[in-house]
Amino acid sequence: MWPYLLLDLLVDRPNQVWCADITYIPMRRGFLYLVAVMDWATRKVLAWQVSNTMDVEFCLEVLEEALARFARPEIFNTDQGSQFTSPRFTGVLQAAGVRISMDGRGRWMDNVFIERLWRSPKHECVYLHAFESGSEQWAGLVTWIGYYNTGRPHSGICRRTPDEAYGVDDVMQLAA
Repeated sequence: MWPYLLLDLLVDRPNQVWCADITYIPMRRGFLYLVAVMDWATRKVLAWQVSNTMDVEFCLEVLEEALARFARPEIFNTDQGSQFTSPRFTGVLQAAGVRISMDGRGRWMDNVFIERLWRSPKHECVYLHAFESGSEQWAGLVTWIGYYNTGRPHSGICRRTPDEAYGVDDVMQLAA
């Protein structure tokens, strides 16, 4: 178990705090799991993936993709799920020099920004289309997350899109 490092912390810049979480995505028959890594200050979805199992592998893929594409965060916050507490997942963060923060047990509010994210794709994409297959679901989420990051202004970040708030061009150059 890792301590919760975000209590009373002012998060006001990209790459200060990233978070991750998993949710289920229903389909017409069955469901998939969706994991995402998000920047707290800008609400940008940095990387995401769907899977038909909740193993650590798809969480590691998303974490490694985010770390490869963007400058590393100072703090990474998750819940206490087995995927995020696994030595393989925490080892990647430790090797990158990232401080690990974890929500208190049953404290969904500790990771509120990514918890709020889950409502939007479900109501604006998933429930409206009742996708038949994983590939249809994937394509729908590609479109929705693209819109979320690049075309949807957020009132919590001065009516800018997450990409605008994150300064994508500037951050991509830092990671290169």
